Amino acid sequence: MKALLTDLYELNMVASYLRRDMNGQATFSLFVRRLPETRGFLVAAGIESCIEYLEQLSFDEDDLQYLGDALKFRPEGLEAFKRFRFTGDVWAVPEGRIVFAGEPLVEVIAPLAEAQLIETFLLNRITFETTIASKAARCVIAAAGRDVIDFSFRRTQGIEAGLDVARLSAQVGFIGTSNVEAAKRYGLVASGTMAHSYIEAYPTEIEAFRAFAEDFEGGRVTFLVDTYDTPAGIRNAIAVIHELQMQGRIGVRIDSGDLVELSKRARRMLDRAGLEGVRVIASGSLDEFQIDELVKAGARIDAFGVGTRMGVSADYPYLDTAYKLVEYAGRPVMKLSRNKVTEPGRKQVFRKQKPFGDLVGLFDEPVPPGREPLLEPLMTNGRRTRAGATIAESRHRFEVDLAVLPEPTRRIVSPEAPRVRTTDALRRMTSRTRAALSARERGGGAKARTR
Repeated sequence: MKALLTDLYELNMVASYLRRDMNGQATFSLFVRRLPETRGFLVAAGIESCIEYLEQLSFDEDDLQYLGDALKFRPEGLEAFKRFRFTGDVWAVPEGRIVFAGEPLVEVIAPLAEAQLIETFLLNRITFETTIASKAARCVIAAAGRDVIDFSFRRTQGIEAGLDVARLSAQVGFIGTSNVEAAKRYGLVASGTMAHSYIEAYPTEIEAFRAFAEDFEGGRVTFLVDTYDTPAGIRNAIAVIHELQMQGRIGVRIDSGDLVELSKRARRMLDRAGLEGVRVIASGSLDEFQIDELVKAGARIDAFGVGTRMGVSADYPYLDTAYKLVEYAGRPVMKLSRNKVTEPGRKQVFRKQKPFGDLVGLFDEPVPPGREPLLEPLMTNGRRTRAGATIAESRHRFEVDLAVLPEPTRRIVSPEAPRVRTTDALRRMTSRTRAALSARERGGGAKARTR
């Protein structure tokens, strides 16, 4: 795996550490500083991509030549890069679990240079994947038991992002994707209908419907009914279904207009035609906010096709993540910058389900009664501790956590995140470390002024 998938300052720091023999054991903590205003929770994702990267991390000859020729790294630094491998441990919240701001999602325990170099990649993957999984999860909640399908591929920010979105949305409960390669790669259900252009290419709408149904007889057929006039489109779909005596999973899709009224009308027309099993599918710039409004307004929709707004997490396309050194060579460390204070020491998160709440403590604290630790060992001495999680396993974790999540936290509008508390032991360590750092820096400054 390309070790140059990093920021230059990571390489600069690593080269400096190695030159000065600063490579003691370090612990870095990756966490989210604060939740977006419209999120009550997050869904942990991205760690599996990172584990694969860490297992294969190395510099090849082209990398080393570039670092020497273009960036002028010293020969001894290049030699150290040539030998570079990740040999550390990774503890993380497994994919699919619900998490909150202020608690570690990942803790990396490794020689300082190794733990430093991987910062950019870990932040990139975990920030993106957690952002998308969390947005998709809210769409599933808003649908209130109705199916949700990923239609995002044409608008995701890159081809690989489209594949990721299909996988991540499946991990939180989407039942299919329009992305055929993702369906093949991840064992998902490929789902699709037709475009307005298909209907426009035929002399009449009913001819288009008839041709499509004949060409895909026995398959899943969904008629796009809003190209010209939606009620007329529904009537044409009903006529073709009866004419061809169609069986199987059939639907009508409405992509525009007043989805509440049109879905109710579609349901009435289908039921009166004896087609109670034909589904009504809605799409068109939907995300959890529109889905929530439609469900609450009584729309007769069986499935939602969700695209752009989910695929790029349009309302909040990023998270305020951080990856910070919390311990080096057995010494707890912390950042004191205003509004960016960190807590020192290697940590664990302890969860209680009833009443629901998370407690962040030190790693070596005993698990409090009635709580479970969230961070698990996913990598030891640079190697996986177990096989990567499947989509089904991640989805099961999400569903189990969602079932015990408080209602205010699940809310689509004005959600309330549970307060994440810290243990007495962590608060004492934070206080001691802060005091020691403040005293040391005051003393250092006084010495500097007398020179």
